[in-house]
Amino acid sequence: MNMQNETTVTEFTLTAFPALQKLRIFLFVVLLFTYMLTLTGNSVVISLIWADNRFQTPMYFFLSNLSLLDISYTTTVTPKLLACLLQERKSISLAGCFTQIYFFFFLGTVEFILLAVMSFDRYMAICNPLRYTIIMNSRFCFLLMLGCWMGAFLSVLYPIIVVSGLPFCYKEISHFFCDIAPLLQAACIDTHFIEMISFILSSLVLLTSLMFTTVSYAYIISTILRIPSAQGRQKAFSTCASHITVVSIAYGSNIFMYVRPSQSHSLDIDKVTAALTTIMTPLLNPFIYSLRNEKVKEALREAITRLMSLLYKRT
Repeated sequence: MNMQNETTVTEFTLTAFPALQKLRIFLFVVLLFTYMLTLTGNSVVISLIWADNRFQTPMYFFLSNLSLLDISYTTTVTPKLLACLLQERKSISLAGCFTQIYFFFFLGTVEFILLAVMSFDRYMAICNPLRYTIIMNSRFCFLLMLGCWMGAFLSVLYPIIVVSGLPFCYKEISHFFCDIAPLLQAACIDTHFIEMISFILSSLVLLTSLMFTTVSYAYIISTILRIPSAQGRQKAFSTCASHITVVSIAYGSNIFMYVRPSQSHSLDIDKVTAALTTIMTPLLNPFIYSLRNEKVKEALREAITRLMSLLYKRT
């Protein structure tokens, strides 16, 4: 591109969903309800786990962190999308764009590493039950969680620094948030090297954590199949079913979006996939875990009963 056409871009315009402009009020109401339900569902899970002594185990410690990540992850995108649906001028500042893209990938990476850690926790609980409480103590769980945050911080930092230093010639981003692919299309220079780095890092994080999770579950399934009683096998598998469901949804959508060459990207398809990943997945996670977990359902019923009793006494 001729560099004389390069302009100093101080903000970007998000196109969001131009084909659905006539439905923007309806979309706003639906997304606002979904967002509030996501915040409520994940907050309830966190509150139950930290308030009830029955949940002071590694599995629920990691689950509470997953709920906290879901709240943070969807909050990086949804409020700005809601604002865009109400505003005629759908703009985001340069600093706001880079902040959003950093936290989007940072929190997403933490979540994938955490899902792999949760699979390790299930492996230790089922395959090494006698050593489980010794190895998975509170200090080790804290170090695993710290490793998730530090690993994500280091893996995302360099590409975001590189992208933030690019010159931009176009102000329009064909997305509802600052994602990497449409942002690179707005650059003035050839970005094939950066796209390759992004592809490699995405592949490394997603596929490595997926491989670790897959190997863990291979051992878990092998152990479960050797349990003599059908009831024992069902009980062991039930502790993993929710995690397997969440892993399948998370990895499937993100591998589709990021672990493929840029030439095969369709931004319209990516928008739909991103909406499902950033808005629907954080909503589904607390319900997937709670609806399949008898202990969580029992604690929730007790909490509702206590709340209703308190309200009845006040009236």
